[in-house]
Amino acid sequence: MKRLFAFFALAGTTFAMAQAEGAPVEGGAAAPGDLTFSQQLLQWFIQGGPEFMGIVLVCLILGLALVIERTVYLNLATTNTKKLLNDVESALASGGVDAAKEVCRNTRGPVASIFYQGLDRADEGVEMVEKSVVSYGGVQMGLLEKGMSWIGLFIALAPMLGFMGTVIGMIQAFEDIATAGSMDIKVVATGIKVALLTTVFGLVVAIILQIFYNYLIAKIDSIVNDMEDASISLIDVLVKHKAA
Repeated sequence: MKRLFAFFALAGTTFAMAQAEGAPVEGGAAAPGDLTFSQQLLQWFIQGGPEFMGIVLVCLILGLALVIERTVYLNLATTNTKKLLNDVESALASGGVDAAKEVCRNTRGPVASIFYQGLDRADEGVEMVEKSVVSYGGVQMGLLEKGMSWIGLFIALAPMLGFMGTVIGMIQAFEDIATAGSMDIKVVATGIKVALLTTVFGLVVAIILQIFYNYLIAKIDSIVNDMEDASISLIDVLVKHKAA
């Protein structure tokens, strides 16, 4: 996990430095129509100020790192439960509980782990199998949801930081007006533009992470449903073969 965070932080820094080399310097800025989308985005990012825009960028980088880590983990946790159940039932019929446990040991995913815990208590009766399956199912759910609270934090934090940057930027704009001693529309417009950019970037980050967050939640719900259905089927198989 730490290596993944470090990779994204380095990638984000490298990207910003590479874009900065081709970005127009202040005072010799090119017209908006002459800039590519990435250059325009970088220009707005710089205009927004490094204090809050940098923190919003960190939220995006860390959030995406968590999203990728969770996506890989959940994809690896996805199991063909019907095939696993058939293999376990065949092993029970041919070699008993030990053979079924061996099948579970050689299968990746939370469903196989739950099956193994249930089979390990098969000689203690159906009730103990049910308790073991329920208890270990809760452990597996915790592993599936690990890190999701941090993604939710970044989703909430990014727009709040953007709003804070906007408020501080508006205060700065009014201070500039007070210092100038007159209502210069150019000063006001520039200050308001810079202030609003932080809100825009904060909302963009939150939207991006929210889409991935909902995808991960749907993926977790699907795996949990498979776990529950498979656990019920396992107990039925054990009763059928009188292994519990």
